[in-house]
Amino acid sequence: MSKKREEFSEELKWNVKDLYRTEEEYQIEYNTLQENLKKFKNYQGHLLENAETLYQFLEFDNDFSCKLEQVYIYAHIQNDQDTTNTKFQILYKKAYKLNEQYREVTSYVIPEILKCSYEKIEQFIIDYPDLKKYKRILQDIFKSKKYVLSDKEEMLISSLGSTMALPEETFSLLSDADLKFGSIINEQGEKEELNERSYRKFIESLNRSIRKSAFKKLYSTYSNFKNTYASLLAGEVNKNNKIAKIRGYNSALENSLFVNDIPLDIYLNLIKTVKKNTHYQSKYWKIKRKMLGLSSLHLYDTYASPLKETPQKYTVAKAKEVLFASLGVLGKTYITDLQKAFDEKWIDFCPNEGKRSGAYCTACYNVHPYVLVNFDGSLNNVSTLAHELGHAMHYYYAIKNQNYQDYGYSIFVAEVASQVNQILLSKYLIENTNNIEEKKYLIDDLIQDFKSTIYRQTMFADFEYQIHELEQKGEVLTHEILSNLYYKLNKEYFAKNIVVDEEIKFEWSRIPHFYMNFYVYQYATAYAAAILIVRNILNSGRESKACKNYLEFLKLGCTKTPIESLKIAGVDMMKQETLEEAFVYFDELITELENLSLEV
Repeated sequence: MSKKREEFSEELKWNVKDLYRTEEEYQIEYNTLQENLKKFKNYQGHLLENAETLYQFLEFDNDFSCKLEQVYIYAHIQNDQDTTNTKFQILYKKAYKLNEQYREVTSYVIPEILKCSYEKIEQFIIDYPDLKKYKRILQDIFKSKKYVLSDKEEMLISSLGSTMALPEETFSLLSDADLKFGSIINEQGEKEELNERSYRKFIESLNRSIRKSAFKKLYSTYSNFKNTYASLLAGEVNKNNKIAKIRGYNSALENSLFVNDIPLDIYLNLIKTVKKNTHYQSKYWKIKRKMLGLSSLHLYDTYASPLKETPQKYTVAKAKEVLFASLGVLGKTYITDLQKAFDEKWIDFCPNEGKRSGAYCTACYNVHPYVLVNFDGSLNNVSTLAHELGHAMHYYYAIKNQNYQDYGYSIFVAEVASQVNQILLSKYLIENTNNIEEKKYLIDDLIQDFKSTIYRQTMFADFEYQIHELEQKGEVLTHEILSNLYYKLNKEYFAKNIVVDEEIKFEWSRIPHFYMNFYVYQYATAYAAAILIVRNILNSGRESKACKNYLEFLKLGCTKTPIESLKIAGVDMMKQETLEEAFVYFDELITELENLSLEV
């Protein structure tokens, strides 16, 4: 049974007082921002009068935005540490509303700046050199000039933000609150509720009847709501396509990629390359079937493992010791800086009642990153901690080396640092155990990560691409079309040596990322980049050029495009070999697992 938050040691809780010492101090800041929202109106129609006015506005906006970030993070993490606390619920909703108001009152800015030529901006910078600190932002504004609408049109789109979020919000309410999946007879012979949280435990069970029952019951429940889910997803796709068309993009995909400075070839090449390399996964399925002692392998068998996680339970101190040992290859400076996360209490470890599930990292430029985990002492939790601290160090170095307006790195590179940490941890643990079963478990865990991140996320990306194309061509996205396409893709991506159960055709209805407008492909590209970075570092050693290049990459923020940033880290995502190298790594893991299995 979960403990209440007050039952945990303060040492296991993050220090929210680094943001605001008291709630009164927070409220003063919030009220000041609420009042200062009105001042944005004073600049409307005057931004281009002269260089100094433009600079003064950008300074005011930058300061406001930085403080708004701090207000939002404070409310956000307070709410997440105990979602049952109504005071924090209200705090968070008010901060979220303030964010929405900020977007609305500043919706005129980009259209107004784009009324002049970039040559005029360049002259402004010459006339007023302080403006140079905002040069990147101004360049980005003009880069998107052809897709920006009039003041009135941009205001209308901003005001419809809540309306356009309805498909995603309704999906979340239906899936998280309203849907009931019944119960499963667990390994103790008792009835246990099936839901999205407990499903993972059931699908990983060594009892095949439990796996099969959970799989079929979960997807039969989703199939009962297939028309509703199809309507929601069709609405999301229609919205994406219409916004792209209104702005002048050729497609919703082009819109999403352009905003993040990603060439279309990256997306299409990922799909093409992964489809070409499905035979490696087929090789793994053959080994997996033998490990489980089955005559045939079904989709509901793929998450089960006869290999046992190390029974060792980790204290926070032991987890820290293992993390520091595994990440030591990144050098003394990295470890010294990582120590701050523990000393300054960036991390909230408590798995208390009412705390948001899962894990994440967020950051506040004026303070430091914050990491949420629900630490239970398992190896899986240590790996999660390594992952989130990868994000934290990425934020930390960007904050230390960039101005506020330049520290926020692109989503495309966001998962790289986290995956680098996670892979380094796994590699270290594999190299430092003499227990064959533990070694097999750790290798199989890495294989599962690859499978889930490269193959599955790319399949998601392919599905997302195709349904947007179909809708754009006038196709009505019924549940039959969505399900048939999804089933077809499962057969393509999961390839041979596996039974693709028909129920999987309804899986599209439970994926929240399909409401994030071409987000998922970045998990796969980031993982491929992380693999190459880790291989380069481990082959070169501590304080090597590969290591220094990687640390330099962590400092860049958004001062370079994502593709240019990764080149600093030694990864060229435009090259076919980068993705191919990831499959070489995958095959090495499978071969090593196969050889270890033959030894027993």
